[in-house]
Amino acid sequence: MENVTYKCPNCGASLDFGAATGQMQCAYCDSVFDVETLCDLANEETAAPEETDWEQENPDNHWTEEEEASLRSYVCKFCGAEVLTDATTAASRCPYCDNNLIFASQLSGSLKPDVVIPFKITKKQAEEALKQFCSGKFLLPKSYHTESRIEEIKGVYVPFWLYDCTAEGNIRYDARNVRTWSDRNYIYTKTDHYLVERTARMGFANIPEDGSTKADDNYMEALEPFDYGELRDFDMPYLSGFLADRYDVTAEECRSRAETRIRNSVEQEIAKTVHGYQSMSVRSRQVHMDAGKVRYGLLPVWMLSTQYKDKIYRFAMNGQTGKFVGELPIDRAKFWGLFAAIAAAGAVIGGIVGMIGI
Repeated sequence: MENVTYKCPNCGASLDFGAATGQMQCAYCDSVFDVETLCDLANEETAAPEETDWEQENPDNHWTEEEEASLRSYVCKFCGAEVLTDATTAASRCPYCDNNLIFASQLSGSLKPDVVIPFKITKKQAEEALKQFCSGKFLLPKSYHTESRIEEIKGVYVPFWLYDCTAEGNIRYDARNVRTWSDRNYIYTKTDHYLVERTARMGFANIPEDGSTKADDNYMEALEPFDYGELRDFDMPYLSGFLADRYDVTAEECRSRAETRIRNSVEQEIAKTVHGYQSMSVRSRQVHMDAGKVRYGLLPVWMLSTQYKDKIYRFAMNGQTGKFVGELPIDRAKFWGLFAAIAAAGAVIGGIVGMIGI
């Protein structure tokens, strides 16, 4: 047996037949319907729905082997949802229940970090640092403060390779001192040439090179230095509540960048010891590095981004020291106004100098 109930088309409540009016009445929204009209509506609702042929736009659109190789699937232990990540993600959050997820398989064997620097800067402090970074910028558009919005803020443990070694440098310089004097008949110039040689031996520890293609190398270098006195032996609980990536650039691939930094540092420090000459140039240089060691570490970085006028502006913050870097939009009108003012001031100064004959 089927029960039949007539419902109000407007609010869904049950309809009653009004003996005085001969119409169907709703006691909740006071709607009134003719019996014939209501029967027509009921027939429309009970009529078999018209079938529509739906065609899949790309029925053969499947993951390629390369794309499948770059994906990892995990099951959240809290809510049972399936979570997809890329091949380098080591810690994340479940998009359904927002619980912390640490993927131990990405941190085992040769992928296990040796050391970690824990986060010291909180998310709230990172947000405040972004506000301070944007304050007092003359060329920043005024509307940026009201129209921009934070698109993303996340704490990420970025994979780094840390290099230790001893380097010995031997550099020869051609140095010169020039002296000029004159008498009634001639102007004399004397140039003294010197061969200057310096040798130094220097120790380097924890020269960092980021091992992730996701991280901007320029930003990562700008966030240095980290306080490596706070390095800790790696343990997975440090990752809870943050994102983490494992390296996808090997220590061997990063080695040339580290060696370049070490070589440049040796040359700069040796050059500081050469004094008493008006000019000098390098005649020859040799920098030899002893076999050192390299460690795999995770360093804390806050990644932030804002959206302003359909463009994303990215920032990064050292999660240990609070050092902040990033890009900001420029008010072109202010920029050209400032440029014109500087040019005008230069012209005025030049005119005054010309008038007084300096």
